Amino acid sequence: MDNGLESADLRLAQRLSDLRQRQSWSLEELAQQTGISRATLSRVERAETSPTASLLNKLCSAYGLTMSRLLSEVEDEPPELLRREQQPVWIDSASGFHRRSVSPPAALFKAEFIEGRLEAGAEIAYDAPSVHALEHHLWLLEGRLELTLEDRTFQLEPGDCLRYRLFGASRFAVPGTEPAHYTLVICRP
Repeated sequence: MDNGLESADLRLAQRLSDLRQRQSWSLEELAQQTGISRATLSRVERAETSPTASLLNKLCSAYGLTMSRLLSEVEDEPPELLRREQQPVWIDSASGFHRRSVSPPAALFKAEFIEGRLEAGAEIAYDAPSVHALEHHLWLLEGRLELTLEDRTFQLEPGDCLRYRLFGASRFAVPGTEPAHYTLVICRP
């Protein structure tokens, strides 16, 4: 792992520990709230393991943060203009998910712009949104994507755009042989 990634992983682990301590929660209390084992939470907070997208989503839900906001909090103060090479990329190697924060969130703005890439055959399931009633605009650029929102499933083809508010469980799956490449705009309520 290169030093830039190591440093970001260490800052994320520290931020997650700080958030838990700010709430005055023990690891056991956080484990009960999130359904994540106490041992896993401890390893994540000590940067012994890198969290998956699903695990990070559960933690964000407990803390009332979007994933973009959490990830931006471990970055330096973002400038107004972000060149592509400056945009933070987070990779969940377990699921094959690459997430680029195109416009990191700022305190005065409600929208976040994200670029996502899921490898062929990848699947990510979220039990609940990190923030209730988030507005999403997902535009599929390449590949195919199957998006399940609670009990409704959408089959997206390149060029399709799906607008929705997220209230419950969701699942992203790539049924084809090509990766799915998409952009996503998230707006806090």
